[in-house]
Amino acid sequence: MNNLENFASDDRYTQREKIALRYTDAILWNPELADDALWADLHAEFTEPEIVELGYWAGFTSGGQRWLHTLHTRQGELAEYMAEREAEEKESA
Repeated sequence: MNNLENFASDDRYTQREKIALRYTDAILWNPELADDALWADLHAEFTEPEIVELGYWAGFTSGGQRWLHTLHTRQGELAEYMAEREAEEKESA
């Protein structure tokens, strides 16, 4: 079982990690989860730059995965394809 599904009750995660995961859930799945309590918890554990970095990274990663899905590919496949194309171009030059 994926322990991320139940991170809130999983003792393997620190309180700080659980807050970061709550924030990530809000960004990826339900912005209404970003209520006053979450923001208070975020500010208690993270600096403003850290909160921005967490949010940016969650959005960037999620967006990248969605883009790869529009290409009908998975992570790593596009990079492999591009490397193969570059090698072919060098060979023919």
